Amino acid sequence: MTAETAYHGEMGEQFAARASTSVYNAHTDRPAMLGLAGDVSGRHVLDLGCGAGHYAAALLDRGAAHVVGVDGSESLLRAARERLGDRAVALHHHDLEEPLAFLPDGSFDLALMALVYHHVEARAQLLSEIRRVLRPGGTLLVSTTHPTADWTYYGGSYFADDRVALPFGTEYALSYRRMTLEAFLGELLGAGYVLERLLEPRATETARLVDPGRYEKTHRSPTFLAVRLRRP
Repeated sequence: MTAETAYHGEMGEQFAARASTSVYNAHTDRPAMLGLAGDVSGRHVLDLGCGAGHYAAALLDRGAAHVVGVDGSESLLRAARERLGDRAVALHHHDLEEPLAFLPDGSFDLALMALVYHHVEARAQLLSEIRRVLRPGGTLLVSTTHPTADWTYYGGSYFADDRVALPFGTEYALSYRRMTLEAFLGELLGAGYVLERLLEPRATETARLVDPGRYEKTHRSPTFLAVRLRRP
C-alpha cells in the first residue's frame, strides 16, 4: 500500500484557501522558496505537489516561461486552474508515488517541491525522476518540516522516523514522515544533487498583520527547512 500523499475533497478546498494567506504557507515557506529560486526569467519550471497554484502563479509573475504543475488532488488542481487561468501552465493529476513517465528527459531548468517531500514514501524514486527531467546544471528546491519542530511537537526520540498525523482544521489530519536532518540531506545528496544553500525560514514582516502570535513563533523556534540543490 502506498501512503496517502494528496489532500482530497473538502480537505483540499480548505487547504487551498488557507495557503493563500496563512503565516506558514504564504508568509514563511513561499517567500523563502521564491528567494531560493532567484531569477527565473525564461525558465521552464516543474512544480511537484503544485497544490492550488500559488507558487506557479508567483513564478510566472517573476518571468518563468512555462510551468508544469503536478498534484494528486483534483480539488487542489481545480483551485490551481481557477488561479492560473490561461497562463503558460500545464497541470497534471498524478500520484507522486509513481514515476513521472509523462515528462521527457532534460526538459526543465528548475524543479520545486514545496512542503511535499515529507508526505512521499517513494522518495528515492521521485528524486531519480526529478534528476532525469532536469537539465544538467538545473536547480531543485525542496522545503520540508523542520526535524526539531517535529521532535518538539510529537516528543519521543529525535531519531524517530515514524509516519505522523498533524491535525488540520476541525476534522482532518495531514499525514507525513518524520525524518532527521541527517536523513533529509542524506537522501538528497545520495541521489546525486549538490547542496548550494540551506535556510531555516522565518515569517516575513507582513505576517505580523496576519497573525502576530504565529509570526513570533517562527522567530523563536524552527518551523521549516528549505534547500537549493544543483543537478550536476
